[in-house]
Amino acid sequence: MISDFKAVKKNDPAAKSYFEILLCHTPLWTIIAYRLMNPLHNFGVPVFPRFIMTILKILTGVEIHPGADIGNSFFIDHGIGTVVGETAKIGNNCILFHNVTLGGTGKHKKKRHPTLGNNVLVGAGATLLGPIKIGNNVMIGAETFVIMQDIPNKCTVVGVPGKIVRLNNKKTNKKLIKTK
Repeated sequence: MISDFKAVKKNDPAAKSYFEILLCHTPLWTIIAYRLMNPLHNFGVPVFPRFIMTILKILTGVEIHPGADIGNSFFIDHGIGTVVGETAKIGNNCILFHNVTLGGTGKHKKKRHPTLGNNVLVGAGATLLGPIKIGNNVMIGAETFVIMQDIPNKCTVVGVPGKIVRLNNKKTNKKLIKTK
């Protein structure tokens, strides 16, 4: 939880103090609740973790399923409309802007949601669907749409549908490869 506070301080220039962050950074409220409810959900406590997260969704506009797996130093900026599904996995030092969806396609039973590596930034309004793998050190542009396509390490993806415009610090124009 401390690393999440530090992530807000590091990534939000409007955050002047930890006191202000606690009072005013509403996406952090949801992240704190997630950190408390995730162990209960994983232990098998019925309903209560989902109920608490639903209350936070109503209060903050950020929906994180208590079954998601989220690494350290997680930061959501603004947050309204952000959705993190039950089987989503998010690595360390990841940033999501508002209105990001890490969702399912409705076609999968077990692993349904994306897996994000470490140091991933997902721009406002981006939609990532299905049990896809996003590599480490990836930037996904605002309003980018990726369905059932993995994204390799060290790249920038933009557009609808998403395509790689930068790979290993070199400009490119590559299509994403369909996930099996």
